[in-house]
Amino acid sequence: MDWQRLPTIDTSRLLLRRISAADVDDFFKIFSDPEVMRYWSTPPIPNRDAASKLIGEIHAGFERRESLKWGIALRTDDSLIGSVTLFHPDFTHRRAEIGYALGRGHWGQGYMQETLKAVLTYAFDVLNFHRLEADVDPRNAASVRTLERLGFQREGYLRERWHVNGEIQDAFFYGLIRPDWDKAHPSTTNS
Repeated sequence: MDWQRLPTIDTSRLLLRRISAADVDDFFKIFSDPEVMRYWSTPPIPNRDAASKLIGEIHAGFERRESLKWGIALRTDDSLIGSVTLFHPDFTHRRAEIGYALGRGHWGQGYMQETLKAVLTYAFDVLNFHRLEADVDPRNAASVRTLERLGFQREGYLRERWHVNGEIQDAFFYGLIRPDWDKAHPSTTNS
């Protein structure tokens, strides 16, 4: 992995790219929305300054090799509509965790499925990970369906895992291993 620059990933409708300071308004719109943040383990971003600071923290996390966070942008106009993150990468054990969010106006259009398929392909084929993990609030049916369609297996139920805005949230724990990905997506694997 070359940690000098976050790679750009192209899909048919999307560009997965570095989030820049120029994205702050779109970023704030997405991550200040209580509906988008409903099932996250952090509260909505309170203001534009906090959004700008968080973009800086995203860059610092990459520089510290703690995460790879891509902005999800539409190919048509390069507007930011969400993000996807590989975090806590462990290259010794060849595993990482994945998290994602999509602006409410873009739900139900297959964008996250398209995004995750591209990032999972990158994680397995380029980064050579063997295992990816995700946790999801059991009430987030759309996210559960997305993970399961991609081949993630539910491996556990974590009771009262998160405390956000005075609410205690449970989590499903999901895992996807390379052999299962290769079997389900033979066209994406290296020969």
